Amino acid sequence: MPFPDEIAEDLPFLTSLRHNLHAHPELGFEEERTSGIVATLLEEAGLPVHRGLGKTGVVGTLQVGNGTRRIGLRADMDALAMPEKANRPYKSTIPGKMHACGHDGHTAMLIGAARHLAAKRGFSGTVHFIFQPAEEGRGGARRMVEEGLFDLFPCDAVYGLHNMPGLDIDEMAVVEGPQLASSDSWRVTFRGTGTHGAKPHLGKDPITAAATFLSSLQTIVGRVVDPLQPAVVSACSLQAGDPKALNVIPDTVEIGGTARAYTPTVRDQLEEEIGRLAHGTAAMYGIAVDYQFERRIPPVVNHADATVRALKAATAVFGEKVLTRFPPSTAGDDFAFFGQKAPGCYVWLGNGPAVDGALHHNTGYDFNDAAIASGVAFWTTLVEQELGEEG
Repeated sequence: MPFPDEIAEDLPFLTSLRHNLHAHPELGFEEERTSGIVATLLEEAGLPVHRGLGKTGVVGTLQVGNGTRRIGLRADMDALAMPEKANRPYKSTIPGKMHACGHDGHTAMLIGAARHLAAKRGFSGTVHFIFQPAEEGRGGARRMVEEGLFDLFPCDAVYGLHNMPGLDIDEMAVVEGPQLASSDSWRVTFRGTGTHGAKPHLGKDPITAAATFLSSLQTIVGRVVDPLQPAVVSACSLQAGDPKALNVIPDTVEIGGTARAYTPTVRDQLEEEIGRLAHGTAAMYGIAVDYQFERRIPPVVNHADATVRALKAATAVFGEKVLTRFPPSTAGDDFAFFGQKAPGCYVWLGNGPAVDGALHHNTGYDFNDAAIASGVAFWTTLVEQELGEEG
């Protein structure tokens, strides 16, 4: 794809920036170095910058002309608590931390868009460049909203972009409706009476109860939830007993997991049904149970009008390589909190083939530098079209 000369000329800098961020990953709410670099680059481009929203969040604002429409563009900045095992020149220098989801690329692309738009100034209106901390499950978007993001920086629409391995770098998916599932956590603790493993009748066995609960858990999807409504319930943690004491039935079993849905109705069902099974199992075995369901992230649902606007920009950049049918992900993204405050659209930018099978959150994953220009071109085209002289 051909790109404007200004974007092409900036690619070496943006690639170097991306490698720098990749080599110095920071976890959610710890992005001091990253946010400092972001703020400095925005200020150097001539943008007023607000620091510290959501602790380490950064918002740069570019206002041009007398247009009244205001839009927000979001990039997440945080890395993951996992080791980087692939060898590359810009490999993580921080043990146990790596950019395994491409947020380094997201940050570099939005910086590129800010630099290009600030230099060209080919629109009339206001753009807020939102650099969000702590997307990876630590609540960065919610915290920014709670601390007044949309009071300080009102938006008539807000847009998010995420890289997607498996799509070519000259492809983008822009789809109305659900894009990512809600991401909620649940915990169940069965409380029995421990006893000698050879005398189970003298106690109340929470392990047998847990086994029943776990096997019953998978009846929720497809037996309680409408089979035509996507949902996921997974047990991901199980803590019971001591492997050095294999003749002891423990007092308690702790189980934890995740629940995913695309609609409020199904989300409510999952919370209710997990609890119903937990309490029913406990009653059946004559033991006590504690149940907690933590609502963490709502689903990301693309607004119709914002999707039309994003699709127009994507088509201008990617032509026939824009996908308007693409399956939603059961992963979650707290961009959902932004979409609750303004019409939102979340798009998928191709990252090329999954190298050696490495997908998001894999120790070998890496953002594809060849996608930087595509992302910058999309962001700048979106702004120039949506905030065009004719509004």
